[in-house]
Amino acid sequence: MQNIWLYFGDLYFLISIILALYFLILARVNIAEMKRDTRPAEETEGPFVSVLIPVRNEEKNIERCLNSLLDQTYRNYEILVLDDNSTDNSYAIIKKITEENPRVRLFRGDALPDDWYGKPHALQQLSEKAKGEIIVFTDADTLHSRTSVSWAVTNLNSTGADFISGYVGQDLQTFGEKVTVPIMFLLTGFIIPLRCNTYFKSGFFSTAVGQFIAVKKDVLDSCGRFEAVKKRTSEDVYLARHVKNKGYKTKFLDISSQVQCRMYSDYQSAVEGIGKNIFDFLGKNTVLLALIIVAALLFLFMPFPLLIFSLLTAGPFTAQLLMVNILYTMTWGMLFMDRRLNPMYSFLWPLMILNLLFMACLSWFKTVSGQGFAWKGRVVT
Repeated sequence: MQNIWLYFGDLYFLISIILALYFLILARVNIAEMKRDTRPAEETEGPFVSVLIPVRNEEKNIERCLNSLLDQTYRNYEILVLDDNSTDNSYAIIKKITEENPRVRLFRGDALPDDWYGKPHALQQLSEKAKGEIIVFTDADTLHSRTSVSWAVTNLNSTGADFISGYVGQDLQTFGEKVTVPIMFLLTGFIIPLRCNTYFKSGFFSTAVGQFIAVKKDVLDSCGRFEAVKKRTSEDVYLARHVKNKGYKTKFLDISSQVQCRMYSDYQSAVEGIGKNIFDFLGKNTVLLALIIVAALLFLFMPFPLLIFSLLTAGPFTAQLLMVNILYTMTWGMLFMDRRLNPMYSFLWPLMILNLLFMACLSWFKTVSGQGFAWKGRVVT
């Protein structure tokens, strides 16, 4: 019996070490891929650009966002803001800015139809009003450098892509944010080989982050704008996949030098904000979610508590467990340094994975039960 346990133990740790090595290599290759394809902002003249910002209850952020976008090196652009029936002072703040800056146009959003979610509906309305050849979508809680619009035009040109997105810089202040927001880096650290997006026609390897997306308007129009993702909370990822599946070229780049964002102000809002996307990201497939939860529990989380137990009991697999934990810490450290975050946060990875498992279960429960997530004064199911 002891030999059987040792056999399964050897097999488990072999798989764990192989996975940990793969994730380390994948993260390194993806980081190199993003940096290789990303160009510094150069363009100051060129096609007309429409910067589109959906706003709902963003009175604390929108003025700062707009002020940063009004101070751009690129000259040929407009800013369109849609107030999506905010219940705070957002509309009045934006209205005052438009009176002083004709470059900014403000619209009131239509009532939300039953078959749409709020953000895709707001983006659909904005994209219909945009006049630019290039459209830049960004969020109201972002802060832009003076070259962010130039960067979008430069990188659409240099990559030959029709659609670009990427990681913006993340401002993490509270402990809750530090064990929640970095979960988004799993996309390119543990899941998606970005190079496959170049070589395969399928949209499976395409991804995006809605904090910053630049797309050619004729491409967006030919894809039906946001009609295909109207009932998605992770509309950014599904839009990237949809555009790629239509035969267009997408790229995922490094935008951290151009745009900063503090996505959430505390742990609860981070759990609600990310949790509402997890089950939707997996196509609301319960079987797939269950398989991923089991795999993540076994191979991404358990190596840490097993190491603690093995150290306390002088177990036979201490060396293997130590190797797996070191590899995971190296991977997270690499991701954090690349994202210009304190690499000491990487030691929190067991809490991040545990938090991910909790949010995945919560995402499933709140979706299938119909309870939904409270977000910006609406319930998202």
